[in-house]
Amino acid sequence: MPHQEIIYNCDNTCLATIKQWQSWLLSEKRVSPHTADAYFRDLANFIDFSSNHIGEKCSIDTLKNFSIKDFRSYMSHRSSEKISRASLARNLSTVRNFYRWLAKNNILENQAIQTLQSPKVPKKLPRSLNAEDIFKALATLGELYDDAWQGKRDRALILLLYGCGLRISEALGLKGGDIVSGGTLRILGKGGKERIVPMLQIIKEAVDDYKDYCPYEIKDNANLFLGARGGDLNPGVVQRQVRKIRALLSLPESVTPHALRHSFATHLLEEGGDLRTIQELLGHSSLAATQRYTAVDSERIKKVYNEAHPRAKGE
Repeated sequence: MPHQEIIYNCDNTCLATIKQWQSWLLSEKRVSPHTADAYFRDLANFIDFSSNHIGEKCSIDTLKNFSIKDFRSYMSHRSSEKISRASLARNLSTVRNFYRWLAKNNILENQAIQTLQSPKVPKKLPRSLNAEDIFKALATLGELYDDAWQGKRDRALILLLYGCGLRISEALGLKGGDIVSGGTLRILGKGGKERIVPMLQIIKEAVDDYKDYCPYEIKDNANLFLGARGGDLNPGVVQRQVRKIRALLSLPESVTPHALRHSFATHLLEEGGDLRTIQELLGHSSLAATQRYTAVDSERIKKVYNEAHPRAKGE
């Protein structure tokens, strides 16, 4: 459930229906807590608008009778709040998702929502780092802590992000017994989808080094990465340390934990890796998500061409 209680301005029947949808998202669709929190707030915003729009608490009948004009008014209202196009598109996606679930469960049907056009969101290319910056960061980690084991922990974590292409949530969700000999790593990704990722020996050695130095017991069925007091490592700690490394080494702001995953994919593609294999390694459900990296590679090729070719600048 969300981090804080969210108030839905609707009657009891509508609220009970919303809670069923929330439960479905978490238990069956298995979205992450962060994603669920965003969806729940998006829907609360829509329900609040709907109530104000009709002048009374939102009900199932309200949702059923919403017209294309009403939905457009909602989108116009959200646009007036100066939110980004990406947030606006996600808002509409959340409302559509809710209505699809309502129809699938025979609660109500409203075709008007399907005719509403999504706002166009500019495509953002994944930010890739060069290998030299990554290795500089790895070499600097030990300088950020008085306790050596924490530097070893962060080194193992960053190697997993870059060397295996893990999401930070996947790396922090690893258990003490997940990394074993054999050269592979079993990852539970988004939606509970499982994938097998090859693991270089240098990564295995870094994890073993961290486990040997960690002052707390790392249990096979508990989280592998621990914080300073022995609790589960918070992603905010990792992000803060990466910001410190950026400042220390004068690295660009594109150096983030998630950029390491992008770099993993981009560098594989640059070295001749095929998209299908990279898709499997990243755990993308569709090839379209992985194809973004071809654009990254194309940008690199154009940059090299423009800098190196004698005719590139009309000379």
